[in-house]
Amino acid sequence: MTSENSRLRSLSTFSLALTVLLGGCSSVAPAGTSKFRLTSSNITSGARLDSKYEFQGFGCSGQGISPALSWSDPPEGTRSYAVTVYDPDAPTGSGWWHWVVVNIPASVNGLQGGAGKEGNVALPMGAEQVRNDFGAASWGGVCPPPGDSAHRYIFTVFALKADRLDLPRNATAALAGFMINSQTIAKATVTATYAR
Repeated sequence: MTSENSRLRSLSTFSLALTVLLGGCSSVAPAGTSKFRLTSSNITSGARLDSKYEFQGFGCSGQGISPALSWSDPPEGTRSYAVTVYDPDAPTGSGWWHWVVVNIPASVNGLQGGAGKEGNVALPMGAEQVRNDFGAASWGGVCPPPGDSAHRYIFTVFALKADRLDLPRNATAALAGFMINSQTIAKATVTATYAR
């Protein structure tokens, strides 16, 4: 019994030490400590997206343009930004990446409407798009299956501690997401919905 009590005390001490250690390792500012905000003149949080942001293809017939985004009050130490748009409700088992933009300079505070054109021509100097789940390095508009309940589209801007992310030319959105999260100081989101 004494040996069992000693073992339980050791496990409890180890568990407490691990909790303290992991609690101090977060790379993202805890909720409420950052004023970092993402807004859009085209998107209202919780509201339905306009059909012009719908994909052209896969049975969808939107204009396939990306909405305007802007951010403010980045945390100290921000050296670049990344933007992602993700649908967690896509019937894939792993969601769907609609847009990934990396290496946005720290001096930039937004992306204009239509910035998601192929070839990075409408992005700030130095910024690059990563291949989305449609297979293109551009904005991949919303395109939920007809009859599905409204899907959520999570627009996120990440404040990064790196000047740039060194990604291979053919990087997947998942690889970019891993690299983005490894360099994140803070992030801000806006979630909109869409159904067909």
